Amino acid sequence: MRQSRELTLALPDAAATATAGHDLARAAHAIARAAGLTVALEGELGAGKTTLVRGALAALGHAGTVHSPTYTLLESYPVNGLTVHHLDGYRLTGAQDFEALGFRDLSGPGRLVLIEWASRAPTIAAAADLTITLEFAPAGRVLAAHSNTASGAEVVKGLRDCWGTAHKTGKT
Repeated sequence: MRQSRELTLALPDAAATATAGHDLARAAHAIARAAGLTVALEGELGAGKTTLVRGALAALGHAGTVHSPTYTLLESYPVNGLTVHHLDGYRLTGAQDFEALGFRDLSGPGRLVLIEWASRAPTIAAAADLTITLEFAPAGRVLAAHSNTASGAEVVKGLRDCWGTAHKTGKT
């Protein structure tokens, strides 16, 4: 049976969003260590993209502060056998701005790249292994994960295993 490359989850509050980040780290860790993984994070301002990243970094063992890279554009964290690169494309105007940050050098084995506002550079967003979209809902947020590659599909499978059938709100 072929499983869907998409999955959605209801997130009632910020704590649930951080927990989803924890699950993302758990599902992505081995894949990122072996081959590298790029995740595009989409959603309106305040939808929880940075909260999701904070949860992922905490799950990987980062004990310090996680700043939004809105002004620095890029924050990097060496944790648990990985280098996690957290980018914010909100103030960027296209792929050339990502390239000016050295984007090409950020991906590869042992690296997890998390890009907020990746859609500002459609070619960058299209090349991501996984796209996670956070949307406002009447009761909190809804997270939708969509795989774009085989590696992304493995992460979706891992998320499905973490979340179980009790928490899914959409496609399975």
